[in-house]
Amino acid sequence: MGAPFEVFEPTGAETPVVVEIPHAGIDLLAPFLEPLTAPARAIGRDADLYVDALYEDAPAEGATVLACRMSRYAVDVNRAETDVDGEVVEGARGDMALHHGLVWRSTSEGEPALSRKLTRSELEERLELVWRPYHRMLAGLVEQKRARFGVAVVLAAHSMPSVERNGRDRPPGAQAARPRADVVPGTRGRRSAAPSLIDAVEEHAVSQGWSVRHDDPYAGGFTTQHYGRPADGVHVVQVELARRLYLDEATLRPGSGFQAVRAWCRELVGKLGRLSRTVPVLARP
Repeated sequence: MGAPFEVFEPTGAETPVVVEIPHAGIDLLAPFLEPLTAPARAIGRDADLYVDALYEDAPAEGATVLACRMSRYAVDVNRAETDVDGEVVEGARGDMALHHGLVWRSTSEGEPALSRKLTRSELEERLELVWRPYHRMLAGLVEQKRARFGVAVVLAAHSMPSVERNGRDRPPGAQAARPRADVVPGTRGRRSAAPSLIDAVEEHAVSQGWSVRHDDPYAGGFTTQHYGRPADGVHVVQVELARRLYLDEATLRPGSGFQAVRAWCRELVGKLGRLSRTVPVLARP
């Protein structure tokens, strides 16, 4: 197989920004299909559909874009290698219950995603074909930006269901549904990026008339936690967009607001690129 991701290099004057898009892909290799019981609609609904298209203009703003093409039902590149429980992989830890870990056990609607446990070799195959190449590339891009600019800014680009159905990662009936904010910046309690970058995301959303709620319900996944090291010159902000802004969530087709959200995303990338010049940088060797 080819690379499970695509990299789009800057076409405008390069900035320290990397736009990372881990969940827009819906590809699945044939061997990954055999144990999969998640319905086709779940593969689409649980993907961050069209987020790669929303950030299509990011290279023109000087950013490098990394987009994963593999479905999160193969392996979730925004989880740690160790985020596996014994109900998903044979011989894995029995003290963890992760419905949506490295390999999803259930869909977001609570349907079973797998017909059986994966073997250790099957998990290793997914890691070797997808997860590890993806993170080698992401780590390399971050280091390239740091080497050139003394700083790297990762915009981890996501989208989320507009309504929290039955509570996040809880079985049906556990909690009443509630609308989510339009934009959720995830920064692990403002620890993964400089305050000016975090505030810029909020200000940009508010200027559009959108609501903002930090870290709720997503404080940032593996990318935010692992790469977000402001003291080392690496800043990560996960940006979750409510899908109602750009998507018809019933038909999974782009909605009437798509072009406006695409323009907002381009402007955000440009703003973060300009702001990156004002955050502390590492001394270059």
